[in-house]
Amino acid sequence: MKLKNTYIIAAFSLIAGFTFSQNVEFKRSNFKDQVDEYKAAEDAIDKGEELFEQGSAAIFEVRDPGLLFEKARKQFMIAQDLNPDNALNNFRIGVCYIHSTRPYEAISYLEKAHKLDPECDDFLYYYHGNALQLKGEFDKAVESYRKFEDAYRKADNFSKFVTMRKRECDNAKKYKSDPERCWVDNVSALNTEYDEIAPSITTDGSEIIFSSNRKNGNSPNEVGMYDHDIYTSTFSEGKWDKVKPIRGSVNSKENDVVNNLAFDGTKMLLHKEKDGYEAVFESMLKGADWSYPEVLPRQISTDRTNDMYAAYSHDGWSIFFARGNESRSNGTDIMYSGMRNKMEKNYGAATMISQVNSKFNDGPIYMAIDGKTMYLASQGHESLGGYDIFVSYKDQGVWSKPKNMGYPINTPYDDFFFAPTANGKFAYITSNRAGGKGGFDLYKVTFWGPPKQPIVDMEDYLLASIAKPIKDPQIEETVSVNKVSLTVFKGKTIDAISRDAVQAEIEITDNSTGDVIERFTTNSATGKFLLSLTAGKNYGIAVKADGYLFHSENFDIPKGSAYNLINKTIELKNIAVGSKIALRNIFFDVGKATLRSESNAELDRLVKLLKDVPSLKVEISGHTDNTGSASLNEKLSQDRAEAVVNYLKGKGIKAGRLTAKGYGSSRPVASNNTSDGRQENRRTEFEIIEN
Repeated sequence: MKLKNTYIIAAFSLIAGFTFSQNVEFKRSNFKDQVDEYKAAEDAIDKGEELFEQGSAAIFEVRDPGLLFEKARKQFMIAQDLNPDNALNNFRIGVCYIHSTRPYEAISYLEKAHKLDPECDDFLYYYHGNALQLKGEFDKAVESYRKFEDAYRKADNFSKFVTMRKRECDNAKKYKSDPERCWVDNVSALNTEYDEIAPSITTDGSEIIFSSNRKNGNSPNEVGMYDHDIYTSTFSEGKWDKVKPIRGSVNSKENDVVNNLAFDGTKMLLHKEKDGYEAVFESMLKGADWSYPEVLPRQISTDRTNDMYAAYSHDGWSIFFARGNESRSNGTDIMYSGMRNKMEKNYGAATMISQVNSKFNDGPIYMAIDGKTMYLASQGHESLGGYDIFVSYKDQGVWSKPKNMGYPINTPYDDFFFAPTANGKFAYITSNRAGGKGGFDLYKVTFWGPPKQPIVDMEDYLLASIAKPIKDPQIEETVSVNKVSLTVFKGKTIDAISRDAVQAEIEITDNSTGDVIERFTTNSATGKFLLSLTAGKNYGIAVKADGYLFHSENFDIPKGSAYNLINKTIELKNIAVGSKIALRNIFFDVGKATLRSESNAELDRLVKLLKDVPSLKVEISGHTDNTGSASLNEKLSQDRAEAVVNYLKGKGIKAGRLTAKGYGSSRPVASNNTSDGRQENRRTEFEIIEN
């Protein structure tokens, strides 16, 4: 009897297990004791089906499905609560998650649907392949895609999606077998359970701006989601400070998605809805606040297409952006529009860059400061799955075919947006890969640089793991990923006595030609500025503010120089008796008092100051280091001072306002024990002696 009961129990267990694994249809007879629940589930499925079909049609046409899948999922979840073992409902929920910001949630539903009934929907094998692809089981995913192909013989365009998916699996295996030399880390200090997207980093890496749909003061939409606002954080003491909404009049009750921050940090592109379409807007930094965004001209923001993901060109003359085209099923395409005149901002007709576009969505875009490198996201090309980040190079006016940036930057999930720091060591991206805080998160890419000897290699890795954006005035050694030949000059202009911020005009001159190549104003609230200087030139930098002596800097950046960052506080002096300034852009032939032509721009600024303030009387003084005899140094310094005075007199400045004095090496401003110190001591100064 005991043996017989054992067989009965075992048989019952088999039956129970078999029953549990079977597909449970939504039939009234299966829910006789849950009439009301069944009716609610049936109604929810009907509502969800309509939304699901609309969303699927959008995907098929490479259009944004918007909230359709999320609305449908909420309906299907009502039915799921009643019957979690229906293959079709699990399939539909899985598809809704695939097209959400949390695609990893789809895997369990699609695998369950496949287990319950792989024939529950014509597209089951296709989306089951998606789930396997997300898990990294690429061979199994291809097998599932092939089963879909064998069964799906309709004469439509969907074959391009299946072909793309199979190609993605092959690409993923290739790139994972030869990963890029980098780390990709979740920036947990910036992320939440909500979506964080669209990072934009200042040129020096000290501030990040991004968008998030975390809770804000606005009401959530019909599916409980908040609108995107723009947020910012500053890197301080080795960590990101508390995230705050961006100051000013940028954020609204609609989705505000930051696109790109200008290299000098004074203006920003973003997109949001206007008259039913996405449009590109621009905001300016005015003091501490960002201005109300103004829509860009119709060449970029039309009233009949979705225009988004805009980026400034390196020189500010063009804007690159992604445009949708409802007449084609290719998603968004990358375009650009250039200005004819910066003052008038008269943009020309937008032009498509066919070389970088695919048959799927292309964009966002980031234009590198070198003017010949474009980073773009795309669902096409050699993607590993979803959006991937690519790079294209401009050669002789033509952009190259986009190249995948490789694993682990790219994954089978959506990886897009690319915001590099100027030194090329780091970049920030957006990804909805599994393991994040939720939905889209911000990730930091740390590039290792080229392979080195094992011992040095280990040390380099340890250093890279604690590396952080530059926050001091020292020049930082660079990791050679793609060699960056660039100097970033940042700082602030302040009153030399009160230490308060001073709004000043900065003028950049090419000393070899005397041409002014850039002119801008420092921030009125903070005095801060940031500019980038490309290699191969000798630059004169003049800083002018009403009521202050002008300040000058000289930078000689040889061609091929590595990345440098200089952080400088410029103390501006009031035009008062006793105020003194070194003229750093006055040059003489070696050992002589012959002025070189590169000095003209600096001297002409001094002429202008003396003409603008006719009451000023100044002493022009020459100074040397302590190399050589004191008598020769005094004579050389006197001759040089007189050469400057003679130039000023030749420009119409009365002799009675000018005094020339050579001090030789008697008034050093730095140690003469180093070459840098001696260079500091070799200078020409002027001092206000009467006003």
